[in-house]
Amino acid sequence: MVNIHAMTAHVNPPPDTPRSDERLAKRVAAMLACSRREAEQYIAGGWVRVDGKVVEEPQFRVLQQKIEVDRDASLIGDGAVTLLLHKPADCPDGAATLALLRPDRQMANDPSAVRALKRHFAGLNSLVTLETGASGLLVFSQDWRVVRKLTEDADLVEHEVIVEIEGQVSSDVLDRLNRGLSADAKPLPRVRVSVNSGNETSSKLRFAVKGSHPGLLAYLCERLGLKILGMKRLRVGRVAMGQLPVGQWRYLQSHERF
Repeated sequence: MVNIHAMTAHVNPPPDTPRSDERLAKRVAAMLACSRREAEQYIAGGWVRVDGKVVEEPQFRVLQQKIEVDRDASLIGDGAVTLLLHKPADCPDGAATLALLRPDRQMANDPSAVRALKRHFAGLNSLVTLETGASGLLVFSQDWRVVRKLTEDADLVEHEVIVEIEGQVSSDVLDRLNRGLSADAKPLPRVRVSVNSGNETSSKLRFAVKGSHPGLLAYLCERLGLKILGMKRLRVGRVAMGQLPVGQWRYLQSHERF
C-alpha cells in the first residue's frame, strides 16, 4: 500500500524548513552592491537575465541559475512611455485595437531604440479617437504630461487627416469647406482643406482641424455630397505617423512633442 501521507510530506516540506532559493532582487542587489530598490528597478527595466532569458519580475525566485546584468544597465530614463499605433481601417476600436499593442508588433528598427518591456503595456491611456472605420495614428500613454497635453489642451492640438473621396472635387466645394459650415445655427469647427492628390476616379483631400471631433469630417463631406472611400490620420500636433507600418506601433521619441 502506498503511504499517501509520506508522499505529501516528501513533496511539501514543513513550513519551518529553510528555503534555499531567494528573490532575484536580493541576488542582484548583492551582485551590484546596490540597494534592494535599485535592484528592483534594474530588473523591471529589463536589464537582468536568468539563464540567458530576460526576467522583469523582482520577486522571481532563483537558486543556482546564471544571473547576468547588462553592461549598459542604467536607471536613467526608466519612466513612463507613449506608444504610437498605426491602426488598420478594418480593426474595430476597443479590445481589438489594444490587442495590437504587444512586443511582436513593435516596428522593426524603432527609431527610439527603446526595448519593449511588460510594464510598458500596463496603465495606458487611449488619448485621441478616430472616426469610425478610419485608419491612422492612435496615441496611448502612461506619461501624465502627454495625457495632460492631449486632454486639457485638446482643442489647441491640430490633427491632419487624409480623406479619399470618390471622383474629383470642385474648387467651389473646397471654398465652402474652408469658409466653414454650421449646423443648427451654430458654426462647426473650422477646417483647412486642400487637394493632396487625385485622378479621374478619386481625390485625396488633406484636412487640418484643431481638436478631436469624431464624426465631423464625415458630416462635412456628407453635407457637400462627397462620398468617402477612406480616411487616415497622419499627424497629431507635431507628431507624425511617418513610415510606421499598418498594424504596428513604435515608441514616442524623447525629442518628439505634441
